[in-house]
Amino acid sequence: MIIITGATGELGSRIVDRLLERVPPETVGVSVRDAARAQALADRGVRVRAGDFTEPETLAHAFEGADRVLVISASIRGDAAVGANLAAVDAAVAAGAGRILYTSHQASAADSLFAPQAVHAATEQHLARLAVPTTALRNGFYANTLAFQLDGALTTGTIAAPADGPVSWTAHDDLAEAAAILLAAEHPGDGVTAPLTAAEALDLEQVATELSALTGRTITRTVVDDEEWLASMIEHGMPAPAAEFTLGLYRAARRGEFDVVDPALGELLGRAPLPVSATLRRLLG
Repeated sequence: MIIITGATGELGSRIVDRLLERVPPETVGVSVRDAARAQALADRGVRVRAGDFTEPETLAHAFEGADRVLVISASIRGDAAVGANLAAVDAAVAAGAGRILYTSHQASAADSLFAPQAVHAATEQHLARLAVPTTALRNGFYANTLAFQLDGALTTGTIAAPADGPVSWTAHDDLAEAAAILLAAEHPGDGVTAPLTAAEALDLEQVATELSALTGRTITRTVVDDEEWLASMIEHGMPAPAAEFTLGLYRAARRGEFDVVDPALGELLGRAPLPVSATLRRLLG
């Protein structure tokens, strides 16, 4: 049985859908914090069980009978995220899974300026020490993150943010399909994958140009000083830790951490990855 965690989330739900195009539903199980939210999957024949990374004792039942487990990185911050990921990985090993897959990131690095990348690096290191085969999916930067910019851009006509750098904005749909392909593959590959990215990396000035073309409005890009931006976000209600967290994204981008593109995703999909305009069009509705 193939077990997928976080199957009601934005990425996990898409992965399950793509996987069910390739394997029978009775061979798929999901581990979710709230089983009621996965009733639609149960109705399709998928095994649904409650499991929570922060309550590792729940995972033995959720992972029971697993041949493969896809651990979708915990959507929490700080040291707790590493502990949660490792708890899920260890539970998969204890359940007897013959392979563990993990949703990592193209910029995974212990010294990254964006905190989640250190979490991914620590999880990858743990995977590398296991006796069972593992595959870490080096996913490109999620293009849906651009939703954070849209309200301000459409209201004011400008993307006002700290200095940034090129980012390989990659669509959830493409990454979900890639994960499903590897989950269903006899030999998905060991260790970390090549970066699974879109075909180009764009900075926010180029994103503004894309938005202008899509909306028929002139959207410009304004660079805001880091501390000025931080103070503004906090003044407008963003908690200080969240603002500091987000600022790390810009700092990492301008250091070039996300300025990576690779043909691996397109080769795996057998087609060109979706451009950032496809995600922007969907976000715009």
